[in-house]
Amino acid sequence: MSAPVEVRQPGTSPRGLGRLLASTGISMIGQGAATAAVPLLAASLTRDPLLVSLVAAASYAAWLVVGLPAGALVDRWPRRQTMVVADLVRVVLLALVAVGVLVDWLPIWGLIAVVFLIACASCFFDPAAQAAIPVLATREPAALAKANGHLWTLDIFGRSLVGPPLGAALFASAAVLPFALNTGTFLVSALLLIGLSGLGRAEHPDGVQPVHHAVRDGVLYLVRHSGLRFLTLGMGTYNLGYNIAFAILVLFAQDALGLHDQGFGILLAMLAVGGAAGGWLGSRVHRVLSAASTYSLALAVQGVAWLAVVVTQNVYASGAALVVVGLASTVVSVVGGTARQTLTPDHMLGRITAGTRVVGIGAAALGSVIGGAVAAAVHLDAALLLACGVLLAGAVAFLPAAVARRV
Repeated sequence: MSAPVEVRQPGTSPRGLGRLLASTGISMIGQGAATAAVPLLAASLTRDPLLVSLVAAASYAAWLVVGLPAGALVDRWPRRQTMVVADLVRVVLLALVAVGVLVDWLPIWGLIAVVFLIACASCFFDPAAQAAIPVLATREPAALAKANGHLWTLDIFGRSLVGPPLGAALFASAAVLPFALNTGTFLVSALLLIGLSGLGRAEHPDGVQPVHHAVRDGVLYLVRHSGLRFLTLGMGTYNLGYNIAFAILVLFAQDALGLHDQGFGILLAMLAVGGAAGGWLGSRVHRVLSAASTYSLALAVQGVAWLAVVVTQNVYASGAALVVVGLASTVVSVVGGTARQTLTPDHMLGRITAGTRVVGIGAAALGSVIGGAVAAAVHLDAALLLACGVLLAGAVAFLPAAVARRV
């Protein structure tokens, strides 16, 4: 395995990291509101299930289509300007949605296109933000883990806990409101990020390459680096198992647990509560466990949690199990993200982040398809049991690396 990247000089200041965290917290509330409002808007525009599903699929498609070249461009562009421009592009796109809703002229294909373009902007923003963290927090592992823990806590709090119920409530009041809110939060985020300093272009030891060469080199670096390859496979396995189960959770909640819409919303809130706690716990886990041990343990914990859901078929046991799933998910995000940033050279951070996201999102999409297909062909319980099997097999497969503390 390649040696970790050496710890470099401190970044700009804690204040700079605070600006990035503040922009994350604010923008995630808006994104969480849109997460609830977009499918509601889609359902009001058409009752065609395929078209409604395409709205959700548009976000995945953006990463699969644009993710790798976006990561290469992030590695050659100034990171602060990249994040600011990405936020402003999302401001314009969401303002168009808000105006379309206000004047009652927004076709479903227009919504699909806008969702895709907003996700394309995220393909630039997210790798740039991940690349900024080691500069602002320094590459010292404990400081990185703490910063990542704060970032993921804010992400879960806004995107999953506060934003969705707020977005649904605003949509019920007036359909334009959640999109106006998200427009405003991205604008505030951009204004906060304008004040950042010390986030210029990464230094490229071999000079700036053509984009397709940079993409190729990023993929090869990710594949050949045993530590980064392990982290990527760990994320892919985790997302695959999680989404096999999550894809049919709403049906299981209705048919097996007897829950209606409000009860299912509470189940999802349990995931978010666990996720928010995982942001706090992640930096502490990082002190005592390697990334390999964390992945192996988290895969096992998630597998056992889904097994508890299907075996007990009890509302309260399922709620407790989902808290554990959310907790494990954020812990691996914090520990895995910290290890990735530590192992990756500064000039490769955009590409490695984007490449990892592409694998993770591809695994999530595949898991959703598998979960739905197994549930339709066999039974809902079979999909949950398959998820358990995938996750527990992954935990066993990664155990040798955990014992050897390879990463």
